[in-house]
Amino acid sequence: MEAWLQRGFGVRFDWGPEGARRLAPDSAYAVVVDVLSFTTSVSVLVDGGTRVRPRAWHAQPVEGDIPVAVGRRATTAERPWSLSPAALRRAPRLAELVLPSPNGSAISAAIQQHCGLVAGSLRNAGAVGRWLRGAGVGTPERPLTVIAAGERWPDGSLRPALEDLLGAGAVIAALGAAALSPEAATAARAFHTCTDLRATIMDSASGRELVESGFGDDVEIALERDTSHAVPVLRDGAFSAADPGSGVG
Repeated sequence: MEAWLQRGFGVRFDWGPEGARRLAPDSAYAVVVDVLSFTTSVSVLVDGGTRVRPRAWHAQPVEGDIPVAVGRRATTAERPWSLSPAALRRAPRLAELVLPSPNGSAISAAIQQHCGLVAGSLRNAGAVGRWLRGAGVGTPERPLTVIAAGERWPDGSLRPALEDLLGAGAVIAALGAAALSPEAATAARAFHTCTDLRATIMDSASGRELVESGFGDDVEIALERDTSHAVPVLRDGAFSAADPGSGVG
């Protein structure tokens, strides 16, 4: 038995592309959490009715005429869509958008064929947990993997990110499942014991990086805890809102 797959538990937790690649094929669903900012941006877009296609940052485009978001500093009047949740709120609404990113979007694109896929964030953690519980996910028979996307060091290696640990913990806590792996239980405990979520994330490495770069509004939107009731589920290659009463993707 490969113990690092956390088999036998209903809810599992791991980090980054490799954790997702290893655990997703053995899961009924995976929740990808990239608080700053892919899954927060997905939440904002899906709230507005936009279908969101994940794609790795440098992947070759194959989506035809569907608009593709650009980097935060590369927006123009013609292409105002980027990974910035604040910019997405200001931009014209679209029916569909390709939203590349080096972390959460790349992970989502890589594992979308392996299991059901949900985009989780602090904005929708409660809704995601309730929806998955209604779908009967989070048991040893229908295991859930929660992936904290993390960031990257300059050499491309994984940098675990505090905001993603807390976002993943919020999803796990909302699920209310009993059969947690020690890794998943520790993520939930980190969220439960964080006494000042806003100050913690604002003062985290990722939070300070965005604030100092002039994107503090993106952090504020990411901290809109449980303001969204839409559950972004990947269907036909794009995230869209699940039917809240269906319990299926």
